[in-house]
Amino acid sequence: MEIIADYHDLCGECPIWDGDTGTLYWTDCEGFRFYKYLPATRHHEVIKTGLEINGYRVNRPGGFVITNNSGIWLWDGADKTTPIATEVDGAKCRMNDCISDPEGRLFAGSWFYNPAEKYPLGKLMRVDTDGRVSIVDEGFHLANGLAFSLDYKTLYFTDTFVRRIYAYDYNRASGDVRNRRVFVQVPGTEGMPDGLTSDSEGFLWSAQWYGSCVVRYDPDGKVERRLATGAKQTSCMGFGGPDLTDLFITTAGRSEPTPAMPPGYDAKAGFFGGPLYHDRPGVRGRAERKTNIRLRQPASANVAAK
Repeated sequence: MEIIADYHDLCGECPIWDGDTGTLYWTDCEGFRFYKYLPATRHHEVIKTGLEINGYRVNRPGGFVITNNSGIWLWDGADKTTPIATEVDGAKCRMNDCISDPEGRLFAGSWFYNPAEKYPLGKLMRVDTDGRVSIVDEGFHLANGLAFSLDYKTLYFTDTFVRRIYAYDYNRASGDVRNRRVFVQVPGTEGMPDGLTSDSEGFLWSAQWYGSCVVRYDPDGKVERRLATGAKQTSCMGFGGPDLTDLFITTAGRSEPTPAMPPGYDAKAGFFGGPLYHDRPGVRGRAERKTNIRLRQPASANVAAK
């Protein structure tokens, strides 16, 4: 486990590999910074500041589709953002992590978790390739990482606060999900499940916030291994590199205490995180799919999508 970049991220998230350009991207969603890393030269840099990006995918027509606390957006990768949705059927799009399927649709979850007060439950939403957004499920406290099975017949979706990774039957032709069930219930003595990805053997990798590790689950939901990071707030991971055998792991440097901390967790002392880590776990990952979203009608530009 090595540190390859340390910008002291407040909340590093979403390391995504773009195999077409040989570039790894990641975001500091609380520090409003977006980065790239080029393994071929070991060069990394901040490429955007001032834009809140909780989740994103490279978009085939150009730029990115991004999700944040204000909605779902097209972003040209420079200064122009165009809204896809800020509200759906009266539900506010306060969005967190996201994923794309092979057809270029985007799935993302909304979240309103606030331990200090009563809050509405979040939704799981789908963005079709023409930009139409629909709610496909609801009832989530803190929507987080998503992943697909090898055959794209199962969609996995994390609700962090209740410590669950759900599984759905997925219809790739229509984009419909059904039959939600619990795939993993993380014990209260461990960290909370956060970011999620899958590998070429059909196993799931889940980052554990408060857990200082990432966990690999077999197709039956049993723990196969843990990789310790040393960062108490380990947030997300993704495979990359030319052969997809490099595992990149984001962490969060600003302590975020909640009532869901495991027993004995100290939110005031220790190393919480901030760096981007790299490991080679001896497993090959899978290429992340790109979105293919074009709006039916051009929407007005908004350069302050935050």
